[in-house]
Amino acid sequence: MEVIVKKRIKQVLKGDQNAFEEIVEIYKGKVFQLCYRMLGNRHEAEDMAQEAFIRAYVNIKSFNINMKFSTWLYRIATNLCIDRIRKKKPDFYLDAEVAGTEGLTMYSQVAADTSLPEEDVESMELQETIQKEISKLPEKYRSVIVLKYIDELSLNEISEILELPLGTVKTRIHRGREALRHQLRNV
Repeated sequence: MEVIVKKRIKQVLKGDQNAFEEIVEIYKGKVFQLCYRMLGNRHEAEDMAQEAFIRAYVNIKSFNINMKFSTWLYRIATNLCIDRIRKKKPDFYLDAEVAGTEGLTMYSQVAADTSLPEEDVESMELQETIQKEISKLPEKYRSVIVLKYIDELSLNEISEILELPLGTVKTRIHRGREALRHQLRNV
């Protein structure tokens, strides 16, 4: 896939804007998931994913063709999410998606006439609890935990995305796991 993407990048550099649309199609799901796991809010994740692609397009000339495009794109998305987390004020939306669900909003939970089977509720509660506890982690631990365990990236890829030494990434993953484990014990 990287070969196809690099061909499209060369086309974009020659002025073919449609080639970038193909790149977006290839990566839009992964970038959205990364943003969603970091931010825990569907609306913000959509905004940050879109912004990541805009920034990638605008800065495509600075991309080193010898590098993996996905790593460069994930770095852009991760940095945008980290900036958003730092600036974020706590907010609550009735139409915000409930963490760990596919499309369920707080409003639909309030307005729902039927109940879910017991296992589904327990699973949803567990996923929601884990997502909530991940969102409480300091940003430096949250980013490595999401990239490692949610997006299943290698330590080297995480190191490149976050522009951190490999040892620092390993330390943050260990400390982030420990912090998450401690938080989950207290829930």
